[in-house]
Amino acid sequence: MVVEPKILNNICITAHPLGCAKEVENQINYVKSQPKVKSNVKNALILGASGGYGLASRIAIAYGLGAKTMSVSFEKEATARRTATPGWYNNEAFSAFAKKDGIEDKNLILDAFLNASKEEVIKEAKTFFNGEKIDLLIYSLAAPVRMDESTGTLYRSSLKPIGKKYNGIGVDFLTEELLEVSIDPANEDDIKSTVKVMGGEDWKLWTDALLNADLLAENAINVAYSYIGPEMTKAVYREGTIGKAKDHLEAIAHELDKEMQEKIKGHAYVSVNKAVVTRSSAVIPTVPLYIGILFKVMKNKGIHEGCIEQMYRLLNEKLYNGGEIPVDSENRIRLDDWELREDVQKEVLDSWNKLTKDNLKEIADLALFRKDYMNMHGFDEEGIDYSQDVQI
Repeated sequence: MVVEPKILNNICITAHPLGCAKEVENQINYVKSQPKVKSNVKNALILGASGGYGLASRIAIAYGLGAKTMSVSFEKEATARRTATPGWYNNEAFSAFAKKDGIEDKNLILDAFLNASKEEVIKEAKTFFNGEKIDLLIYSLAAPVRMDESTGTLYRSSLKPIGKKYNGIGVDFLTEELLEVSIDPANEDDIKSTVKVMGGEDWKLWTDALLNADLLAENAINVAYSYIGPEMTKAVYREGTIGKAKDHLEAIAHELDKEMQEKIKGHAYVSVNKAVVTRSSAVIPTVPLYIGILFKVMKNKGIHEGCIEQMYRLLNEKLYNGGEIPVDSENRIRLDDWELREDVQKEVLDSWNKLTKDNLKEIADLALFRKDYMNMHGFDEEGIDYSQDVQI
């Protein structure tokens, strides 16, 4: 069929297989263009590896470190009338490129929150890694819902302010129109559910399961991803329901770091990453507007990064730099260091305060936000004839 982007409420519900493959290839080519990262990593497990930072992590690990990678993701294949999810095509494309380049990989389509999935991954890992242990574990799961198997309760995450109603500005990145944004405050159930879905509980369950199965190697590194952000998004992000989940994730990191040091001389870290375009960031109020301004400022300074540049820098400058891993006072790795640089944030805030409907296009690079978002679904890629029939 001819596959076109179909977008409802800023959510793209189609994906182009050839375009997704092209985007994976672009990221692979970036890592190939960089120096190899020196490490002893042979085997890596990436939980949530089909898009965004998880996919970029897998590509950087496979092509930057030369490691075998096993991925876990919860994606849907195509039907007769509907395309597969972008992550499904990303997984297939990565495997095709890896096979061509002689890199071993394995994709598992599982709901990573389930205990049965953890058991399945452990079983498969023992075979795939040929009895060797996992040197690097990446936890990059992002999901809207999670079921507590012990009670059968379904928890849904939400993105709401805490304490008082939020009123501010946002943008429709497709039409480039400024919007008035109003969000009612969270209740206790909203906070509890968001922490349950997006906090550190499942990361700890995975880590404990792998430790108990004796699958984590001595000196293994275990990394989960977080975000802090600037003042202008703080009310709906870091000081809202998602922020509570991130606080919980970072608290769990301290527990896991201690546990891994005691059991395998390993370490667990949270990496605080830069704001990038993701399927979720596109629907978070105020965030597309902030990102559009941020991208313009960082591009002008020559320090703009996407997911793949961030993940290569994580490996090359942070985790495997030949010395100590640089962390902040909370033992977090800071990949948002360029985003939160004083000169960057001053320019972003100055631009934010000058915003009007008339100067939006010159202040915010919404075209780049839109292109990144479309690329994520396999659209707007160079060299792809989107008028042609394609096998979905």
